[in-house]
Amino acid sequence: MGIRIALGAQTGDLFRLVVGQGLTLALTGVAAGLVASLAVTRYMASLLLGVAPTDPVTFVAVSLLLTTVSSLASYVPARRATRADPVVALRYE
Repeated sequence: MGIRIALGAQTGDLFRLVVGQGLTLALTGVAAGLVASLAVTRYMASLLLGVAPTDPVTFVAVSLLLTTVSSLASYVPARRATRADPVVALRYE
């Protein structure tokens, strides 16, 4: 990341790159999880107490929670990457 800054990348571009990659992975995982959970609901219906196997509120709430947590998990490294000193990064590399 420091090399990108040294070559002229703007901090906003670097921030969008890191957060964008994190959110892409998170949304791909949420989509795969939703498909898998909908496929398994018939088998797990006997284990669920008080919740319908395809409860939309539960699916939306869990999806939003996971997306929010992954956004925060991407934000911290992105912010740290934008503050990297390019000279120190080039010396380290």
